[in-house]
Amino acid sequence: MEYTHLGRTGLQVSRLVLGTMNFTDFTDEADSFAIMDKALEVGVNFFDTANVYGKPWATGATESLIGRWLAQGNGRRDRIVLATKVYDEMGQRPNEWRLSAYHIRRACDDSLRRLKTDYIDVYQMHHIDRFSPWEEIWQAMEQLTQAGKIIYVGSSNFAGWHIAQANEAASARHFMGLVSEQSPYSLNNRAVEAEVIPACRAYGMGLIPYSPLSSGLLAGALRKFSEGRRATDEMQGSIKEEQSRLEAYEALCSEIGEEPANVALAWLLHNPIVAAPIIGPRTLDQFVSSLRAPEIELSPDVLKRLDAIWPGPGGEAPEVYAW
Repeated sequence: MEYTHLGRTGLQVSRLVLGTMNFTDFTDEADSFAIMDKALEVGVNFFDTANVYGKPWATGATESLIGRWLAQGNGRRDRIVLATKVYDEMGQRPNEWRLSAYHIRRACDDSLRRLKTDYIDVYQMHHIDRFSPWEEIWQAMEQLTQAGKIIYVGSSNFAGWHIAQANEAASARHFMGLVSEQSPYSLNNRAVEAEVIPACRAYGMGLIPYSPLSSGLLAGALRKFSEGRRATDEMQGSIKEEQSRLEAYEALCSEIGEEPANVALAWLLHNPIVAAPIIGPRTLDQFVSSLRAPEIELSPDVLKRLDAIWPGPGGEAPEVYAW
């Protein structure tokens, strides 16, 4: 497994992130444990979760599952970089969501309890909170850092200007600020290229793409699928809408002898701002198959052809919409 620094930090993470959103929902506990064991075996050291993940939703079910896996010992906790998230509604009372200092402190303690650990490596804000001021948010994060409960702070679903605003506020407090941003990014969804990626570059942040396969659209969607997310009416509609592009894409993947899912991941890894895309396997076989992606070298010609099939916004802002 290849490793890279997470943004400007000295922290080294694997070029693939094990996403756990399917755990307890599409993937039972035994299979989830097998996937995490395999991740350790092959050197995938970056695990991502969130306090809302799992079934039932917003009960911390996936964090609890990971906690039970970590509790087996044998150095599991020391061998992974553990990331989780805060923001979403975790109860019915007024202060059980968003990014108030009150909620951040309680949510962190709850995550630590469920994960059966005393620290979180990367604590990510799951969404921008338009009601909590940055001085409140950063004070809460500073206190958690000083208490040894978190090490780094990341963001997710932030716009480029949110990244700038957050980091400038942190800098004024002599705090490290954001080290990573987790955004939707794939061949089929390249909106972040306009402003989020330039912001990450400017502030030395690593980009952690989620939904790198566009919910399975880029994973050989023209083949017959009868289970998981690709069986939904919404996905079938997306396949029909993008059929001509998918035909060209899957033909190109066949031509170079690689699986469509791995080509989509390899394309992301070609971007120097991308630290590691999140893979969210439902099965052990899916996880093992994705390990091929970091080994794939895409030629300039193939990259050009992928751009033609899946064009992005046309560059970075402001040139993408101005001169």
